[in-house]
Amino acid sequence: MDVVGMYPTWYVPNIGTAWVMGIIGVIHVVASHTAVGAAFLFAFLETKAYQENAPQLLNFIKKYGMFLLVFSYIIGSITGPGIWYAISVASPRGVGGLIHNFVWIWAAEWVFFTVEVIGVYALIYLLGKIDAKTHLKLTWSFALASWGTMLLIVGILSFMLWPGNENWYQTGSTNDAFFNLNFFAHLGIRTGSMLVIATLVGLMVASTEKELALKASVVKFLAPIGLGGGFFAVMMFLYYIRTIPDNSVEMLHAHLLPVYEYAMIAVFIAATLYLSFAWWQPKYLSTPLAIGMFLFISIFGVWPEERIRESMRKPYVVGQYVYSNQIISRDVPGKNITGEVDKIAKKGLLALHPFIPQRLRVITDNNRLEVGKLLATIACSNCHALEPGAPLRNIPDKLHRATDADMIAAFLTGALRHGAQPYMPRIDLPEAEIQAIAHYLAAVNQGQNVKRLIVEQRAAAIKMQVAN
Repeated sequence: MDVVGMYPTWYVPNIGTAWVMGIIGVIHVVASHTAVGAAFLFAFLETKAYQENAPQLLNFIKKYGMFLLVFSYIIGSITGPGIWYAISVASPRGVGGLIHNFVWIWAAEWVFFTVEVIGVYALIYLLGKIDAKTHLKLTWSFALASWGTMLLIVGILSFMLWPGNENWYQTGSTNDAFFNLNFFAHLGIRTGSMLVIATLVGLMVASTEKELALKASVVKFLAPIGLGGGFFAVMMFLYYIRTIPDNSVEMLHAHLLPVYEYAMIAVFIAATLYLSFAWWQPKYLSTPLAIGMFLFISIFGVWPEERIRESMRKPYVVGQYVYSNQIISRDVPGKNITGEVDKIAKKGLLALHPFIPQRLRVITDNNRLEVGKLLATIACSNCHALEPGAPLRNIPDKLHRATDADMIAAFLTGALRHGAQPYMPRIDLPEAEIQAIAHYLAAVNQGQNVKRLIVEQRAAAIKMQVAN
């Protein structure tokens, strides 16, 4: 049978797969950015302690380090594999594309990560047990290894947005993929953000310090680092948005900034005021305030930032050649990859998708609703929820709860078939498959119990088959 290399579609009702990945990813970003940022804060603090003969700062490093082991390395170690699982089942072809492009980059990242994990334990448990100069070298090695993991991952994440030039499509070169157009801008945002998040955690730890002189000294040292990191991240973000493709610009201005712009500005202002206050009046920094500001900035700052970054890739998931629905959108000669849109337009998903049940490969009156749901799940559910009122850009609301199947089909055969919307994939299917999707969406918008109807139609089909 002539097939395309698709995989089964993983769909989580109501929230969709994207939110599952997003929730795990945000937790991981907060934990991992804290780890990398804290590595540099430790290096700065220990250098200060070494130069000024201030051993009390080492006590704070150990206290922060013990918190880091629990907060970042345990949570990060749980959510890291969680991300791999989620993206592997939600976007297997996207992950496959990344692995084929960056297998040695990922191998190098694991080397750095191993040094990082060993380094943090050695840093904490050897503090005061080896000479100060040797320990300082260990701390700086830990910091550089931590940032090395970030640097390598950023090259991969930036390629997910786009290579930035046509050269990679022809060469398939890892260098062309890694040093993409917005690599340095993205690295700058991450570097600034890691210092902010690590500072917020550091202030949370410092707020519990009973020795007021040490508390004031640490807070006054950390707060300006966080402020500097925040301003640097904002400047790099302004540079970053000048390095993104046209579909991302359209998505940013049409759907993302109207929702998140003022909230992100408010978070930046709140973080700036908080860090400035802590710098100015460290003695008034309380633990409830520090915890509250950390949670506020992590939730209302990191979540929108990560959602904006992920959403700007649409309609692609990797390198502007794999659509979010896993269909290959164009030829990539450098990787011997052939586009699939025209092939699917000619023969249909029912004929080419290897995981379509045999009983659904031919559309009949008794399976049209089920086929429509299956096709909508394959083609749309990576970016859209299928249930009315669901939070992930649900299709019924996007269609204004339209109940006219012909009108829905007209939309599918118009804008989507010809790729007229830059942030939507080109979904070109045979007329019968378009009609099945429209029939299903109209039934959902009419408030019908689609699940019950599918069961009844399946039972009728079995009964007819037995009778024949």
